[in-house]
Amino acid sequence: MVKITKSKIDIQQVIESVAGLQSGGIDVFIGTTRNHSQGKKVRGLEYEAYEPMAVNIMERLVRQVNETWGVRASIVHRVGSVPIGESSVVIAAASAHRDEAFKACRFLIDELKRVVPIWKREHFEDGTVEWSRQSHEQVESQ
Repeated sequence: MVKITKSKIDIQQVIESVAGLQSGGIDVFIGTTRNHSQGKKVRGLEYEAYEPMAVNIMERLVRQVNETWGVRASIVHRVGSVPIGESSVVIAAASAHRDEAFKACRFLIDELKRVVPIWKREHFEDGTVEWSRQSHEQVESQ
């Protein structure tokens, strides 16, 4: 399962998408909107994505962890407004052994933040709004 959604993420559905009888371990990363950033109180976040490219790159990353570690993985990222405490991204990685699941999950969130064209805008309680300073590297399409 790889998708961009405007809806609240169903975490159990993401987990079930990778679960199986051969799974010895399932690692799950859940990124949530926190109530602070850059020393300021946050009201909420908004995410925007270049969806066709984002999904293509996320699918490529999922294939890569499958080929590298034999891991089944799913990534779901939310766009639009994400209130405090709600999930903006859920990644699940399942494998026969926990070490591969941990490595794959860490790789997926790090690469997602590094190369996938998804941008975050933070709304602060003081009324200011800032785009994330995170930069995404140019990725060649395959």
